[in-house]
Amino acid sequence: EAFPSAYRETYQPVKALNDIEVIDHLAEDDQISVSFYHDKFCKENEVRLKLYLRDKPVVLADVLPILKHMGLRVISELPFKIKINNGDENKYIWIHDFLMESDAKDLHKRLPIIKGLAENAFKKIWHQKMQNDRLNELVISAAMDWREVKILRTYVHYTQQLGNPYSRAYISEALTKHPEISRLLVDIFFARLDPEKESEKYARACILVIQDALESVSSLDEDRILRSILNLVEATLRTNYFQTDSNGQPKDYLSIKVDSSTVEGMPEPKPYREIFVYSPRVEGIHLRGGPIARGGIRWSDRPEDYRTEVLGLMKAQMVKNAVIVPVGSKGGFVLKNPPTEGGRKALQEEAIECYKIFIRGLLDITDNRKGKKVIAPKNTVCRDGEDPYLVVAADKGTATFSDIANSLSQEYGFWLDDAFASGGSAGYDHKVMGITARGAWESVMRHFRELNHDIQTQEFDVIGVGDMGGDVFGNGMLLSKKIRLVGAFNHLHIFCDPDPDPESTWKERKRLFDDVKGWDAYNTDLLSKGGRIYSRSDKTLQLTPEIQKRFNISKEKVSPFELMNAMLKAKTDLLWFGGIGTYVKSESESNLQVGDKANDSVRVNATDLHAKVIGEGANLAVTQLGRIEFAKNGGALNADFIDNSGGVDSSDHEVNIKILLQAVMENKDSKMTIASRNKLLESMTETVAQQVLNTSRTQAEAISLMELQAAEKLSLHSDLIAQFENDFGLNRQLEGLPDQEAINIRLRLGKSLTRPELSTLQAYAKIELTKDLLDTKIPDQPSLTSWLISYFPEKLQKKYEKEIK
Repeated sequence: EAFPSAYRETYQPVKALNDIEVIDHLAEDDQISVSFYHDKFCKENEVRLKLYLRDKPVVLADVLPILKHMGLRVISELPFKIKINNGDENKYIWIHDFLMESDAKDLHKRLPIIKGLAENAFKKIWHQKMQNDRLNELVISAAMDWREVKILRTYVHYTQQLGNPYSRAYISEALTKHPEISRLLVDIFFARLDPEKESEKYARACILVIQDALESVSSLDEDRILRSILNLVEATLRTNYFQTDSNGQPKDYLSIKVDSSTVEGMPEPKPYREIFVYSPRVEGIHLRGGPIARGGIRWSDRPEDYRTEVLGLMKAQMVKNAVIVPVGSKGGFVLKNPPTEGGRKALQEEAIECYKIFIRGLLDITDNRKGKKVIAPKNTVCRDGEDPYLVVAADKGTATFSDIANSLSQEYGFWLDDAFASGGSAGYDHKVMGITARGAWESVMRHFRELNHDIQTQEFDVIGVGDMGGDVFGNGMLLSKKIRLVGAFNHLHIFCDPDPDPESTWKERKRLFDDVKGWDAYNTDLLSKGGRIYSRSDKTLQLTPEIQKRFNISKEKVSPFELMNAMLKAKTDLLWFGGIGTYVKSESESNLQVGDKANDSVRVNATDLHAKVIGEGANLAVTQLGRIEFAKNGGALNADFIDNSGGVDSSDHEVNIKILLQAVMENKDSKMTIASRNKLLESMTETVAQQVLNTSRTQAEAISLMELQAAEKLSLHSDLIAQFENDFGLNRQLEGLPDQEAINIRLRLGKSLTRPELSTLQAYAKIELTKDLLDTKIPDQPSLTSWLISYFPEKLQKKYEKEIK
């Protein structure tokens, strides 16, 4: 009686479809119930859908996109409001009855097969457990469940990050237009990686069927797309798809481990391995240059090309890590649904949860260790060898996340325990140590020493990027009391002090550093005549005559970008980079090639610089070609991976000391506890810092010694570059090294490689030496044990000599 009489005939299935039973059992915590069905009023390509909701009707604008992406076109919809008498409590249920059509063949016959799949998929999309896009057509056209669709969606999102020229929507369309091939791609995934159904023979058979089917695909674009997805499935070594959570349920996210060397068309340089993690909430990539690799995880703000960002950073990390044994790695993740309300706190909370998902995705498919035994992850096919070394670190946006990562390491019982992520509460805090800035300062001091200028006792002018609340910039600007900081800028403010007093301004910078304050908190009474602090959000800035003169600006009014651009080009002793961004390029490079769109308006060419020395405490502040151009014009600098290697060196010491002390604690006779271990770690902070600084010092000195002989040894250096090309696949263009023709020109002119080029050569020489040594038994020779022991602080050397060995 609740149904309008006009609809009673067409709305037949009240009893047959158990509406009342569904209504009675609609759970309080389940907002919606779904039923696909076919009745006598439906044509062969039509299907009906009933949605049941408590208390309020569905918003059609929420439902129609879901159905559209499942390949269903809505013809009509009938809503019914049902009043349910349940004791003294009155409740309402809304029933929405949709009539739809589809292009899927034999829909009415296939409904018994796809009914449950479609209902489950609809609910997953409704509860935001499944992404709503065109790939959901495969639920009906290829009879896939929602998790099988997620497999293909993972590869679609991954291939788009590989620089695929096709859009994500276009790639998805190619898969939905060929449901049979899509089904086979998933079958190959299962045949290769399902621990219960693994069958290489069946996988090969499916590949042959796909290759035959591709012959009839008329579109060249679609052929390429489908082949690229097949290639990625074949390149997959591990996945967590078959693992379950603590409740025995499939995990909400999917991670795949890929042998990058077998991926066709992947941008160079190809990593050794990479892990891609996908979920509707977060995506991320982790790239490793070798089996023993180390590097940070960053919160990226580049959702369209975060892999490109991470790849560039991994490349830089490879040469930066030449100072230690592990090669470079890098990871990054993006938030897919950042909160629109709740401000910074809500954003940070979402970032932390997404970071946890990403780290879990990495740990899910990484081997563990117990003593000398390597243990593979449960419910996981491992198509590669043993691979238990995974170390992460803080990076942009994740500076305070080390303890979170270590807690997950402990949750997984991972063998590295709290050595998994360096710099946590029980580790060496890079900002407190100031180790990155102090390491870079060793390079800066050497440059000035070679210019006969002692910056620790003689005044010098500095222009920089960053603020005193930051680690690298803040620590750096406190390393000499003779600094005259005439200008600096960060993402919010522009600091101008045309003629500063070194003593009073050092104290004020120290106050800002201790209080973690930005330039807007600077005591303006301490600014010299004409000094100002501007906001970057202002449309125009009124300059004082002193600022105009100091930064060589003719106009009285300029935009913030014009002022920052002029500051970078101004005459100064030192340009100190401690903030995120690329600010200097070569004349031959375009802003597009630099890949840092946010700073296009500020960036300058190296030929326009009037600084004597550049110190790169930050990563990628100057492009490699920009460095070379600056050096050719008489400027002094190394490269970022030389200057700021102190951070990675300090992390290396922390991780290895923790591994050593973990072995000590595992000794049954040991009295060491976590508390006593942490106290011991803390007591060695400055000792470790001095070890790191000694390495930074000698590394910069070695480049200076190379530079003295560079002209006479250019032929030798040319041979070395060629050797690295053969041994490591070194790409001269990627590394900014000259080709043979350019070297021949330098030979005729009596020129040499510049310091930035020598920095790269030195790094690759260390990488090759490490590789060659590890391929021999030389490191295991008893006569070399003293080298290993000397790596550790003196406090540990004698006491734990046995464990070190």
